[in-house]
Amino acid sequence: MQVLTEARPGEICEIKWMFGAPEILGFMKRHHIEEGSRIRVFQSWGGGLIVGTEHERVAISRDIAERIKV
Repeated sequence: MQVLTEARPGEICEIKWMFGAPEILGFMKRHHIEEGSRIRVFQSWGGGLIVGTEHERVAISRDIAERIKV
């Protein structure tokens, strides 16, 4: 298991667990990013990542991505 920030662009990962503020977790769930979801890392840069499911993409900060284990 590794933190999401260690995943490389193009890699598909399954979320094992994630934690954070309820507002953040609610936002992620509304975008179908939750434990058990398979997501793809589209881009990674110094400040965060762009990840997505089959239907949508979301930009998340590096701080949030470090709280997601894949």
